[in-house]
Amino acid sequence: MTEPSPPPTPSLVLRVAFAALSLVLAGCKVGPNFTPPPPPQVTGYAQAKPSATAATAGVASGVAQRFEPGQDIPGDWWTLFHSQPLDALVEQALKNNHDLLAAQAALRVAHEDVLAQHGSVYPSVSAGFGASRQRASTALAPVPNFPTVTQEFSYSLFTPQVAISYAPDLFGLNRRTRESLQAQEQAARFQMIAVWTTLTSNVVVTAVEAASLRDQIEATRKLEEIEKQSLAMVRLRLQKGDATELDVAAQQTQLAQTEATLPPLVKQLAVTRHALAALVGDFPDQLPAEGFTLAGLHLPANLPLSLPSKLVAQRPDVRQARANLHAASAAIGIAAAARLPNIELDANAGSTALAISQVFTSGTGFWGIAASLTAPIFEGGALRHQELAAKDAYVGAAQQYRSTVLLAFENVADTLTALEQDAKSLQDAASAAQAAQTTLKLSQLQMRHGYISEFALLSAQQAYQQTQIALVQAQANRFADTAALYQALGGGWWHHESLAKK
Repeated sequence: MTEPSPPPTPSLVLRVAFAALSLVLAGCKVGPNFTPPPPPQVTGYAQAKPSATAATAGVASGVAQRFEPGQDIPGDWWTLFHSQPLDALVEQALKNNHDLLAAQAALRVAHEDVLAQHGSVYPSVSAGFGASRQRASTALAPVPNFPTVTQEFSYSLFTPQVAISYAPDLFGLNRRTRESLQAQEQAARFQMIAVWTTLTSNVVVTAVEAASLRDQIEATRKLEEIEKQSLAMVRLRLQKGDATELDVAAQQTQLAQTEATLPPLVKQLAVTRHALAALVGDFPDQLPAEGFTLAGLHLPANLPLSLPSKLVAQRPDVRQARANLHAASAAIGIAAAARLPNIELDANAGSTALAISQVFTSGTGFWGIAASLTAPIFEGGALRHQELAAKDAYVGAAQQYRSTVLLAFENVADTLTALEQDAKSLQDAASAAQAAQTTLKLSQLQMRHGYISEFALLSAQQAYQQTQIALVQAQANRFADTAALYQALGGGWWHHESLAKK
């Protein structure tokens, strides 16, 4: 006959129960699990899908730009302009721009916060050592022959001990907190990438604007010299009786109008150069003279056009909004877990002795184990409303994400329209410049044969210089909006290892 098994000991029952409870609670995590929003179900950026822009023959930046759907964006897209001075400015900005350096520091802070939160997974262990010298006076017992005498004595006490504390993550408070911090790190990462992409685009656009303003100032000064010559000629004709005071006043007015356009251009160029200096991390007086002009820039003929489904993954502002949405989702779990019970386990062990040489001898050791359970009972509704606020914050973050996606598509659509219209504006400006040049050549020919006066030739030169100013502006718009397209599509940051790290 088989003897019955002995009943389990209480300690064994407690260990089994604790192990079973740990397994059950290991997967318990309150709050919603975050699911990234799907990409928008659209096939294009605008109703009209351009395939190429118009071409303008005889102009350096008049090439037709073709849009290549699905083509990837180069990581160093600014090098497509084929300008070494421009490349040097961008590289200097990426090394020295203080906004970018600040964003990189903010990312490191967010990363360290995530690493710090990892410590909540493990028990906290601390060690201590206490030493004290005490003097006590106690009537221990009547001393023989001296019943009223009180004994007085002094002693030392040495206590080394180790304490362990652990709070099991019953309902995922620590895990949701870690998830929130990781999402915040991703938001900081894409904020830094957004600064990076904006910086590269701003350097290119600002440098192009500065080059355009220099060309406009040069053309305006030539126009001013022509009008001064015209005024001198009208005054000479007035002396000979071939012109009136009205003719002189009209020419003076035209000269004054041209002269009035020069100071704003000079001021705008100075402001643009100062802005460019700040972008590259220099003071206004430290920026060297640029070694490039619009004529020295190459306009890319093939432009990438990312698929709409990929735009949300490439745009750093969209990715930042998605990370903010993830953090808001985790915050719901944090608020929900704060309303649930919490267990804390504590243990300590050590030794106490009257002499330091006896600290680790037999009989001096002690230990203790404790467990505590706390649960909120009445908080005046604070915890409940904090959870409701977290849910509303998630709704707000979701709407902000959708708004950011719409803004991204709007940005790309606007840039595509701008590129298309820039090409047409350049055509018109080039046609006007060509007509003015033809008129100038014919006027020069007629002047040599005595068919027209020198005043008529100066008028033709004046019209030609005016068309040159408009042509420079149209060329600059094509370069600036090309840079804006690369930024609108994400800037190609994923090709840089330091930015693409997860």
